[in-house]
Amino acid sequence: MRFATAALLVALASLVAGTKAAPAAAPQHHNQAPGFYRLKVGDLEVTALFDGAGVSDPSWLTGTKATVDGALKALHEDPHMLEGTDTGFLVNTGKQLILVDSGAGTWFGGGAFGRSAGSLRSAGYTPEEVDLVLVTHLHPDHIGGLTTQDGNRVFPNADVYVAKAESDFWLSPEIAAKAPKDAQPFFQSAQAIAAPYIKARKWHAFGDSETIVDGMQLIPLHGHTPGHTGYEFSSKGQKILFWGDIIHLQSIQLKHPEITVVFDIDPTAATATRNQLLPKLAHEDVVIAGPHMSFPGLGRLHQEGSGYNWTPVQFTDQWVEQAPSPQK
Repeated sequence: MRFATAALLVALASLVAGTKAAPAAAPQHHNQAPGFYRLKVGDLEVTALFDGAGVSDPSWLTGTKATVDGALKALHEDPHMLEGTDTGFLVNTGKQLILVDSGAGTWFGGGAFGRSAGSLRSAGYTPEEVDLVLVTHLHPDHIGGLTTQDGNRVFPNADVYVAKAESDFWLSPEIAAKAPKDAQPFFQSAQAIAAPYIKARKWHAFGDSETIVDGMQLIPLHGHTPGHTGYEFSSKGQKILFWGDIIHLQSIQLKHPEITVVFDIDPTAATATRNQLLPKLAHEDVVIAGPHMSFPGLGRLHQEGSGYNWTPVQFTDQWVEQAPSPQK
């Protein structure tokens, strides 16, 4: 009798198992986390704002044939070397909310970019709260987020600051008229993006020695464009440098700083600026904010042979002081 009961229970269990529907597969979720990352530098709150990601074209690389050929050969082993991002940065000083570069908006790369305004809102801010915009240079992937395609200011209360040499060059109808055909879109976009701020008297061109923000130093970084400018903020003995387009292709140009890109107006000057700046940063405890470095584009440089390696900031969910780099 005992065995018959056991057999019956097994049979019933098999019947239940056979009629029970298999659980549905969990759907995939393709949305990433909001595109922002915060970092504390002294008393400054720095927030990286993701604008988009893309892939560079190998034809953008310029330099000696041997060096470029070597870099292109390495691409066959690691095709991801040409991947990059576009990032803007928000600095809350406690007194002012300052944006350093705005991303591309809808002016560069179609639907791949234009997320910086959404990233800013995800970070807890609104475009109306931005007081100042500091522009490293007037290429559309750095200022496109300032203005909509129909000519409205994205940051209606912000004053925009850019180097006079940069503003005079890209906003000049005379220079634009003489520029090569391939360069014409850069002039057209710069002029269209700047126009509503100029009309509102919120466009300001500065000289190399002007004071715009307390605790911030202008760093001329000529070569990529005529007025390419970095911004170095200091607070409580800590520093962060927003270096614009010193590096476009992280995996290539850190190993080969002599390689330039076709967007460098003066490749010789761009190389000289990079060769002067990178060794200095590699031996100082300075956080670097690079718009085209892997997101969040915040890290430090270290010398490695004839080139450099990049140590990104370590993710943390606690609002703490960033540990200084080991003494070199």
